[in-house]
Amino acid sequence: MTAFTKIQDRIKRKGLRDTFRSAFRHYVFYHWELLWMERDLDSPVPPHRLKPYGELRVEHITVHNVRAFARHFGDRVETMRELAAEGHTGLMFLNDDNDAVAFIWGSSRHYHDRHYYGCWFPVGPGEFFEFGGELIRKYWGTELSVDLQLELWKAMAAQGCTKVVDVCEQHNIPALKLHLRMGYQEQGRIMNVYCLFGRWKFFRESHYITSRLEPLRKPEAPASSATAG
Repeated sequence: MTAFTKIQDRIKRKGLRDTFRSAFRHYVFYHWELLWMERDLDSPVPPHRLKPYGELRVEHITVHNVRAFARHFGDRVETMRELAAEGHTGLMFLNDDNDAVAFIWGSSRHYHDRHYYGCWFPVGPGEFFEFGGELIRKYWGTELSVDLQLELWKAMAAQGCTKVVDVCEQHNIPALKLHLRMGYQEQGRIMNVYCLFGRWKFFRESHYITSRLEPLRKPEAPASSATAG
């Protein structure tokens, strides 16, 4: 398929405006707003209505077992190997075929995200930075999204951590709702990532006061009023 054919196909599927917007972000300029979140590791996770999932097993990611990512995350195999070699804590959930269907990472030291955003994420005493959590589509909307994090929190608590911090893109509504579901709190800080011509990146931290998550909360059902007989 030629480049022109690909563009035509994209316009048919997404429309001209969306195609132009995506091309502008990719080749000219984009701005990510990454909201800082935090929570302690002791508070229970709020109740949820996620679907159960079948039996999986958990393993620590090492430089020797990253081939488990080949089937569902084939483009991440070397990235997984590099992260493991750097000493970060990674967990993966495996199915009966020994294929990784979900993974997540944690770093108890300042983390340089050279694979995606390109910036440093500082980590304070007792904290760890959570990143890279992902599940294959089959497990979207299941309890695995919760268990994945709980397993990492347990592993990091064993290393002396008492708080998890991470960032979430402002426009990623499903991820923001997941943070709400897990009981995260906003720090009121934003890591701004700017990219010019797909090559040069600039970073700046800003702050905010009004909650970015509150509008996403589901309104509580009104209590039914009792009537006298």
